[in-house]
Amino acid sequence: MSADRPTLPPVRLHSEAELAREALGAPLMARAAKLARWAERGVPVGAGGEILQEALGEAAVLLGLADDEDGPAHTAEAWQLAVDTGLVEITERPGAEDDADDAVAGTARPGEELGLLTSGSPHDILDIWLEGMETVLADAAAPDLADIADQIAEGGELDLDAIDWNPEEEAELLDGILGNLYLLTALAESPDQSVPLPALAASMIVPDDMDEPTDDVLEEVSEAMMRLDDQFRVLEPIGLVAYQPVDEALIEELDEQGETVTAAEPLTDEDVSRYGMVRLTPLGVYAVRARMLDAGVDAPAVGDLSDKGADVLLDALPEYPEALAQSESELWLAARRPLDAARDLLAAARGDDDRAPGRRLAAQQTLSLVAPEAETALREVLDDRQLGGLARVWLAERALPGIPEPTQDMIFWLTVDTIAAQLESADDEAAAELRDLVAGLTEQHSGFFEAAWRVDHPATADVLEAMGRLHPDKKAAKEARKAAFKARSRRTA
Repeated sequence: MSADRPTLPPVRLHSEAELAREALGAPLMARAAKLARWAERGVPVGAGGEILQEALGEAAVLLGLADDEDGPAHTAEAWQLAVDTGLVEITERPGAEDDADDAVAGTARPGEELGLLTSGSPHDILDIWLEGMETVLADAAAPDLADIADQIAEGGELDLDAIDWNPEEEAELLDGILGNLYLLTALAESPDQSVPLPALAASMIVPDDMDEPTDDVLEEVSEAMMRLDDQFRVLEPIGLVAYQPVDEALIEELDEQGETVTAAEPLTDEDVSRYGMVRLTPLGVYAVRARMLDAGVDAPAVGDLSDKGADVLLDALPEYPEALAQSESELWLAARRPLDAARDLLAAARGDDDRAPGRRLAAQQTLSLVAPEAETALREVLDDRQLGGLARVWLAERALPGIPEPTQDMIFWLTVDTIAAQLESADDEAAAELRDLVAGLTEQHSGFFEAAWRVDHPATADVLEAMGRLHPDKKAAKEARKAAFKARSRRTA
């Protein structure tokens, strides 16, 4: 893949209107907005904008959290989000700095951003939510407050080394985890597919070349799991992830047995969820992609190519999963007249470079979605060596009359071109399909290799070598290798 190719598979994004509704409905955001409206009366705050104890109790009642053990903490989190996102604005009390005995440092009232939640565009709402999400991410990467409290209670100076916390490493680990979740979401067959927490932690800890994790590595995975468990509990209320936490009873069971929480042994589907399950929400996919784009990462989304030329579309589609490639093609075609679209696709499909076979296969797949009005464009290329074969396929699939018989040279050229395009795919399913195709070709044509090595195609030798590797019959595989040698010798002669 060249340096300018997408570094990540594309994702399917919800519309901004749908995402904005999800943002407003996220529990933490909804609480912050409610507190901001409540601040119309003026709320006294401390030096850092924090809500003071008396007002905190009232706010907890307003949010229906008064009887919740963690109600004050959840209320304070929502208030802080309102402050950080500008949903409330602080007016400092004159002379507050000189009056150290007075905890009231200012007054909070609704900020300008609050109005955008009701009268702003979906994009405005998402901008506010993204700002709040960054605050929550910072909280998730922060050290365990219990460890800090223990240090302060002991009367010592705050020592970050002693609590085993490195802010840069924590932020980098969390970014890596979210990046892995994003990648798994892009590749998942279902957008609601969750990832077991042990597998996610192992993806960041276990080296790729390690067949069997050592005890030390398993211990590290266990520690990462428990840290992630804490972090995902923080991230879920803002709507970034959907999280099923680690089963507390499981932790107690394993502690009693002296084992770590790593799920080292294979688990049934019923048991695996006890170790925690997580997935990015549609809002989370949007947020992680936005952060990646800000960091300069190429993170495509379905629909990005709808206003691009056919050359850009065909160059990108071979990297897309099949379902997303079709969606991208449909959006691209929807913006064009069928005849114009077909002519553009056919023109972009030409070429003798290494990626040309992939472009032609992508063109053929995209053209299969084009309306019958494109017929003229396909008939215009029937005599074209590179496009005549796929044009005949398109016309035949629609049972249209007057399709000229292809020459044997055209049939073999199209066969080589098709296999060359499929060789670019390295996944197991594609390899199995290609193996079946290779075996079928030689069964149907007894003299296939004798004719194939003469095909004037840049990839002929590479295709025949691949057929030699893939063919299940040893004799046929040997014939393929001999034919590859002849083809290579012919091109260098």
